[in-house]
Amino acid sequence: MHYTDFFLNAFIFLAAAVISVPIARKLGMGSVLGYLFAGIVIGPYVLGLVGNESEKVMHFAEFGVVLMLFVIGLELQPPVLWKMRRAIFGLGGLQVLITALIIAGFAIIFGFRLNRALAIGLILALSSTAIVLQTLSEKGLLKNTAGQTAFSVLLFQDISVLPILAIIPVLSMNGQAIIHESELTEITGFFSLQGWLQLLIIVGAIALIIVGGRFIARYFFRLVAETGMHEIFTAMALLLVVGIALLMNEIGLSPAMGTFLAGVVLADNEYRHELESVIDPFKGLLLGLFFITVGASINFSLFLAEPLTIVGFTFLLITIKFIVLLLLGRMFQLRKGYDYLFAFLLAQSSEFAFVLITFSQQNLLFDSQTSGMLILVVTLSMALSPVLLIINEKAIAPILSKMQNKQEAEWVDNATNPVIIAGFGRFGLAVGRLLLANRIKVTIIDSNPTNVEVLRKFGFKLFYGDVTRHEVLERAGVKNARLIILSMAEYDEAVKVAAYLRKTYPRLKIMARAKDIYHTFEFFKENVTTVQHEVFSSAAELGEKALVYLGHTPYEAYRAARTFKHHEKQVTEDLYKAWKEDESRFIQDTRRFSEQLAEILEAEKGYGINDEEYSWDNQNNGKPPENTFNENDKPPEKQDLDFF
Repeated sequence: MHYTDFFLNAFIFLAAAVISVPIARKLGMGSVLGYLFAGIVIGPYVLGLVGNESEKVMHFAEFGVVLMLFVIGLELQPPVLWKMRRAIFGLGGLQVLITALIIAGFAIIFGFRLNRALAIGLILALSSTAIVLQTLSEKGLLKNTAGQTAFSVLLFQDISVLPILAIIPVLSMNGQAIIHESELTEITGFFSLQGWLQLLIIVGAIALIIVGGRFIARYFFRLVAETGMHEIFTAMALLLVVGIALLMNEIGLSPAMGTFLAGVVLADNEYRHELESVIDPFKGLLLGLFFITVGASINFSLFLAEPLTIVGFTFLLITIKFIVLLLLGRMFQLRKGYDYLFAFLLAQSSEFAFVLITFSQQNLLFDSQTSGMLILVVTLSMALSPVLLIINEKAIAPILSKMQNKQEAEWVDNATNPVIIAGFGRFGLAVGRLLLANRIKVTIIDSNPTNVEVLRKFGFKLFYGDVTRHEVLERAGVKNARLIILSMAEYDEAVKVAAYLRKTYPRLKIMARAKDIYHTFEFFKENVTTVQHEVFSSAAELGEKALVYLGHTPYEAYRAARTFKHHEKQVTEDLYKAWKEDESRFIQDTRRFSEQLAEILEAEKGYGINDEEYSWDNQNNGKPPENTFNENDKPPEKQDLDFF
């Protein structure tokens, strides 16, 4: 009978997901809202197909959040995480602090004591990691400005769960007075240790994750991979995540944060992609189960008893968080509608609120009525989260688009310029100055309003616009242009723009800025062959100066740098072909070409150079060094010198 109940419940949950999510996606509402609606329908207050067991299922499904943060960590290398420190600790810290204080102030107004008001503020200041990251992944927004900023804030919020858990017992004045001595004996294990010893164990556990993930894990993964059994690798990946989650839970830390740290440590591991592909199906299924249980846990009895109060508190919470997030987003330079998207993304409450509210009740900080109402407000705010994003997409974004169109109206006078530069930061500015100095008429577009305003003060005629929107390119006169230079810093968007232009305007010449060799290959795939690495030439010039400092004559250094550039251009196309066919061959060819370059430069040392070539070499007084002069040698031809 026990197995029958298990299979029946599994069938109900799976059927609810399979039926509701496709319908929700068809209606443009996203899978999260579909899962929540499915939970409401099968819950005890509608069809009654599931009841109290949904709470037990939620505890199991919360493991989906743990898996999700592990996968996110795999995509964030430590240097990338370090670059995000301003958003994580600056914006994230301010968001939690300001939101908590404002909500606590309103709680005091509604009659809560100061200690309870502060606890409510801290709990409701957090946002749903599961909902936001699932939504960002579905809509492909995780790598845009708003998505990265939202993730940074969520990361700080997840870190802040631990100190909030430590603060709640301090705020609980009643709980300390009624704890019986018999209950003190129940505190065993890690929490019975002295504070300094607990801290030492926590530091040791974190160090174990870092050292193990950095230096030991790859050997275990290699041993498992050599067996050739995919299911064993899957078991190994799940064992790693479950083990870390268990370790973190035992020492009082967030399992989600522990697995996130492990993911970051493994981000450079050669088995990263295999880990992602193995974990992803479990993550998606458990997250869906989590959202269904959230919907099923909505207490409609309490809601029907005080509907106006609960709805009012829910909308007050969303409004407070939205305003705080919008203002902080603008303070941290979010523009172009990213500020609104950022605010709508994080305006709900967090799944961690369920844990914190229950913990507060156990510490006698909240009574059952307060806890039930808070859980209902949290659940409703999470259920409304997909609706908020629909409001942003259908109402806010079109209005902002119309406002941008008004700013772009003055482009009509520049629709006949032969050159368009998309992106006028440090790279585009150098290109634009050279063209303008040669009396070339250029239409310059930049998506940063601050940049547009500042550079216009210096006499540059820039126009605000987002070139990823096709109508912006039309207004800029792309039909009449001979050349467009994609010097924008949004690398993925630049490739998409190149693909659109190559398809729509095949005769238009496209030149592009690339961040690295892989980005260059992405442009090659779109038949854009004039691509410039953003740091390659300046790095080669610095290397040339380093050679001079290390004893080479200026001309020798110049010649070595020129040969290096020429060789790089020649091998790039060969490397692209290898990259398309086989990654292992690409790596081998890269090494082979590096050795080839060293041989070429070594051979050129014996290549004679005549007096004329050294006439500008002041340190040798116009004379070549000894044993290098050969009267039969000729100077490099002009076209070779001007090649770059």
